[in-house]
Amino acid sequence: MLQDFERCYRAVQAKDARFDGWFFTGVTSTGIYCRPSCPAITPKRANVRFYPTAAAAQLAGFRACKRCRPDATPGSPEWNLRADVVGRAMRLIADGVVDRDGVRGLAERLGYSERHLHRQLVAEVGAGPIALARAQRAQTARVLIETTDLPFAHVAFGAGFASIRQFNDTVREVFATTPTELRVKASRRGADAPGDTGAATGTVRLRLPVRQPFDGDGLLAFLGPRAVPGIEEVDGGTYRRTLRLPHGPALIALTPAPDHVRCAVRLSDLRDLASAVQRSRRLMDLDADPVAVSDLLEADELLAPLVAKSPGRRSPGHVDGAELAVRAVLGQQVSVVAARTHTARLVRAVGTPLPARDGGLSHLFPKPAAVAEADPAVLAMPESRRRTLRVLAGRLDDGSISVDAGADRAALEEQLTALPGIGPWTAGYIALRGLGDPDVFLPGDLGVRRALERLGAPADPAAAAGRAQSWRPWRSYALHHLWASLA
Repeated sequence: MLQDFERCYRAVQAKDARFDGWFFTGVTSTGIYCRPSCPAITPKRANVRFYPTAAAAQLAGFRACKRCRPDATPGSPEWNLRADVVGRAMRLIADGVVDRDGVRGLAERLGYSERHLHRQLVAEVGAGPIALARAQRAQTARVLIETTDLPFAHVAFGAGFASIRQFNDTVREVFATTPTELRVKASRRGADAPGDTGAATGTVRLRLPVRQPFDGDGLLAFLGPRAVPGIEEVDGGTYRRTLRLPHGPALIALTPAPDHVRCAVRLSDLRDLASAVQRSRRLMDLDADPVAVSDLLEADELLAPLVAKSPGRRSPGHVDGAELAVRAVLGQQVSVVAARTHTARLVRAVGTPLPARDGGLSHLFPKPAAVAEADPAVLAMPESRRRTLRVLAGRLDDGSISVDAGADRAALEEQLTALPGIGPWTAGYIALRGLGDPDVFLPGDLGVRRALERLGAPADPAAAAGRAQSWRPWRSYALHHLWASLA
C-alpha cells in the first residue's frame, strides 16, 4: 500500500479511520507523525512521508502527534494475514519476545540468523527488531503512566526498559514530553482512573482500540458457550479468564463496546502487560479489517444476508496456543457442551489452583507436561483419543511442536497431521484459533454442513470447499458467519 502515494494521501485527506494502523504519516514541516484519521489540517503533499510502522517513523526522527495519539491504534491486519518470516516476527515482537529473549532469541525461534532477520524487517517494515520492540515499550510505558499511579521506576521496568534514564529519554523522544507531564495531562483529560496498583502488582485498566464495525456481541456469543468453568466465564457483557504469562499468572476482563474493548488486567508482574494486551487482542481479533472482509464476502449471494445481519463479525483467536491445541483434541467428535465438560474435568484434576478464587475463576489451565501425565481416569474418552492427547501434550512440552504467534502455519499443519488421531479438522481448528489464521475453512465440520443445508447450498465437503475458494483470504470469517447462522 505504501507504494501507492496517492492512495495513502487520499486516505489522509479523507481522515479515514479504516486505515489507522495500516500506515503512519510523517510530516516534515512539524517533525511529528500521525494516524491517517488525525483531525489536524491535512499537510501539503511535499511535506508528507508514509511509514509502515510507528517504529519506522520514530527511527526517521518523527515524534508522536499529541492530538491523534498514533501509537494507540489497532495493529495492522497485515500481520494476521501474512505467514512469512516478517509476519511471524511482528507477531512475536508484539508478544514481547525481544524484551524477554533478545534479538538472538527471536531469530532462533524463527530459524534465521540475526542479520538476515534484521535485513528482512528493515526492508519490509522500515525498522529492525530492536526499534520495533522499543516502540512497543514506549506505548506500554504510556499506558502505565496514564492509567496507573505507579512510581515511574516501576513503570520503566514494567514496560521493559533497562534503566530509568533509557525510559525518560525514550518518552521524551517519542512523545515530546516528560513522564510527569504525560500523567498530569492524562488526569486533566479525565483519563481512566488509576487501578489498585501497588509497587509490583495490581490492575491496569485501558481501552483497546478496534476498527469499526465491531460485532462484540457476536464474540461473546461464541466464547460464552465454550467458556470452561474454573478458567473462563462470561458475566453479563464481560469475558473473564485466567492467563499463564511469561512472568506469572494473570486475570483479564474484556468488555466489548461498539468502538473499543474495555480491558482490565490484573498482573502478578507488570512486565507481562504487553503480552497480556496482545493476547487479548488476538483473542478478540481486534486488528482485523472488517471492511475488507465484508467487501469480499457480501459479494457471494449465500453469505450476503449473513454479513448484513452481523457487520464486523470477528474470528476469535486464543490466548494460549498450547491450551487451544489440547482443547481441540478434547473436542473431537463431541458437542461443544461435552468438550467443555471434558476440559473442565481436566482443569480440576491437573490445573494449577490460583492462590485465591476470583468469582468463577479458580485455576490456570494445566501445563502440557501435566496433561501428558494425567491419570487416564480423568479423561472419559476412547483410549485412542487419550493416546492422541498424551502424545500431543508431550510434543508441546518438549517444544518439538509449538503453537504460538511465531509458528510456521504450513509446517505446523504437517507436524500435527503426522500425529496419530489428528486429522484435517483438528489441525484446521488449531490454525483457526491457536494461530489466528484468517483463511481457514472446515468443509467437513458438522456445523458447516448443517448451515449450508439450511441455506439451501450443497453441503458435501468437496462442493463446500470449492465454493469457499472465492472467499479467500477471509475464509475464517465465512466459517464464523456459517456457524453463527445456526443460532
